[in-house]
Amino acid sequence: MKNPTLRRISLTLVALALSAGAFAQEALIRKNIAQRFPDLKAIDEVNKSVVPGLYEVRINGTEIYYTDAQGDYLVVGNVYDTKQRRNLTEERVDKLTAIKFDSLPFKDAFTIVRGNGERKLAVFEDPNCGYCKRFERDLQTINNVTVYMFLYPILGADSVEKSKSIWCSKDRAQVWQDLMVREKNIPNAVQMCDTNAVTRNVELGRTHKINGTPTLIFVDGTRVPGAIDAKQIEKHLADAKS
Repeated sequence: MKNPTLRRISLTLVALALSAGAFAQEALIRKNIAQRFPDLKAIDEVNKSVVPGLYEVRINGTEIYYTDAQGDYLVVGNVYDTKQRRNLTEERVDKLTAIKFDSLPFKDAFTIVRGNGERKLAVFEDPNCGYCKRFERDLQTINNVTVYMFLYPILGADSVEKSKSIWCSKDRAQVWQDLMVREKNIPNAVQMCDTNAVTRNVELGRTHKINGTPTLIFVDGTRVPGAIDAKQIEKHLADAKS
């Protein structure tokens, strides 16, 4: 097509037709799933997945389901890229629940500084978490880091009470490390203090789907669930800085 104006018009019409088709298909998926699963919460978004013929259905902010082009089937579970050995569903949820490091409420955390403290790391931990204790022992070997410790008591009422006692301690960092690394008992706080920070941490974690401890957040937004060892911590700190 030699006439550039006609070519632009033609491309615009094609784009509009594709857009209309995609809109109609999304509407069909929404309609069928809503009618057949009335107890399911309202659909936030429908998108094509990387798998041909499979559509991603996002519900309740971060819940991911999959369906066909007509919404006749609903698939619950993870989609894996077998070539790259990647959990695509998990990566998608991590992106949806990402927490910008600078947006964290640092007033609700206490800090542990080693060396010059130039590298930064935020951690959500429960004082009764065995994996957290293992992680804390490895963390002792990491130098030149500032750790923002968010008390995240999700393992029961005792975790909540311990977290409040730690928060009200004169030296929170010392009491925390005595408990987690040296297995000392938490001393009785001289007096109880405002422990709303602990409550806010739990609310924050639930909002961002932090379902286990420890959970690490690096300055580049990388989120790592679970107790990684010192070598892995160093690698994430280096990657986040580069």
